[in-house]
Formats: sequence, structure tokens, C-alpha cells
Amino acid sequence: MPEGDNVAQTARRLHTALANRVLTRSDLRVPRFATADLTGRTVLGVVSRGKHLLMRIEGDISLHSHLRMDGAWLVYVAGERWRGGPAHEIRAVLATAEHSAVGYRLPVLELLRTPQESNAVGHLGPDLLGPDWDPDRALRNLLAAPDRPLGEALLDQRNLAGIGNIFKSEICFVLGVTPWLPLGEAPSPQRIVTVAKKLLEANRDRPVRMTTGLPHQRLYVYGRAPRPCLRCGTSVRRAGQGDGSRERPTYWCPRCQTGPTP
Repeated sequence: MPEGDNVAQTARRLHTALANRVLTRSDLRVPRFATADLTGRTVLGVVSRGKHLLMRIEGDISLHSHLRMDGAWLVYVAGERWRGGPAHEIRAVLATAEHSAVGYRLPVLELLRTPQESNAVGHLGPDLLGPDWDPDRALRNLLAAPDRPLGEALLDQRNLAGIGNIFKSEICFVLGVTPWLPLGEAPSPQRIVTVAKKLLEANRDRPVRMTTGLPHQRLYVYGRAPRPCLRCGTSVRRAGQGDGSRERPTYWCPRCQTGPTP
């Protein structure tokens, strides 16, 4: 499940493979941009913004993509067999003489003018792994709605960018509160931002996400229900959480975490 750490790693892989190289192939397999041809243009760089990817290309062009739940950008050396899924799942192919970048199952793929990137990402709050990170602004954003459940607020990319469903559950466990706790009742609001930054930063370069520090138990609660909590042995619980439009699986320990539950 791509979250801010995965997306930052993907941006680095794409940047390393494509930056400052001329595109020898361009194939965007979405109806709106199917006739666009970027061949002959130089890739200037690739950056992440929260869970969004921006590939900047010569001529003030940016290719914006979002992985959501199942999307992936994979990089292959020239002549290597592509293994990311069946051909009908490919949404983009960008190649240089040395590498091919293949986008699979991308739900969002669009070309923008680079000066207009804010149309796609301007709504995002401070990026936990980006140069714009501002903990004070992120905290103000969160506390602007004190009655909102903590888990929902963490997933709202307008507050702070990069947290997905896995980190949401793990952050709440480390804080010792349930994802349904109203923000205004959090015992230490500043610690919310500190823990979120620490967990994502720790996973910026890890090939396998880990929040526990334990080699054989990578996550505290996410995906563990009904197995025992790593800290106290109580059965981890699972329930849906959302704003009514979409319920996301949420995990917590009823003993280690205080606050309301479904």
C-alpha cells in the first residue's frame, strides 16, 4: 500500500534512472493524453509531494501521477523483461537509452504545465518528507477541527501530506490513543506531529516498512487482528473508520490505547 515513504522512494528511483536523460520512447495509455509525445525531451527531475509524483520534463511539462492503493512505477534496464503485471494494466511507458519506467495501474495520470503544478498538489499540507515540512503549520491544520477523530485528520492530506492507512494506525498506537479520539482531547497535540514525522522519516530509505524496531514483527497493530498486541498480549482489534464515503480498515489495541472505539 503506497504511502509517503514508498512514494518518496519511487521518486528517487525514477529520478536516478531518468533525470538529465533524453526520452527515446513516450507512451501514455490514458485517453486524454494518448496522442501526447514526449520523445526527444529531457527529463529534468522527479519529485514526490506527499503521495503524489511529479516528473518534470523539458519544455515546462510535468507528468503528474498518484499511486493510490495499487499503482506502481517500476524501472527496468534496457532489454529487461517487464514484470509489474499484465500489459493491459500499463498506463505509461517512458524510456531512455538505458532504462524504461513503466507505470502500472495508475489511477491518476495527467500532463500539466510545470508552473501550474499547484493545480494538482497545491491543496496539500506540509509534506512530512519534503523540503516544505513545517511542524507548526501541520499542528495548526490538525487543531483547526478539534472535534474531528484523530485517524480521519491524519489521513486528510490537506493537514499534512504522506500518511496513509498503515501509518495512521501505527501512529495512534505509538501515541497510546485510539484513532477515534477527538483531536481536542489529545493529551499532547504536539507529539502527534513529532511521532508522525519520526515514523515516516525512519522509513524513508527502508525497503520494508517497520515501526517496531523488531526484525520479525514489523508493525505494532496494522494487519494484526485478532493476534496479540506485541506490547501487552491483548487481542488487536479491527474496525472501519471513515467519513461515510469510505471506510478504511483500522487497527488498535484496546488495552494500550485509550479513547473512544466503535
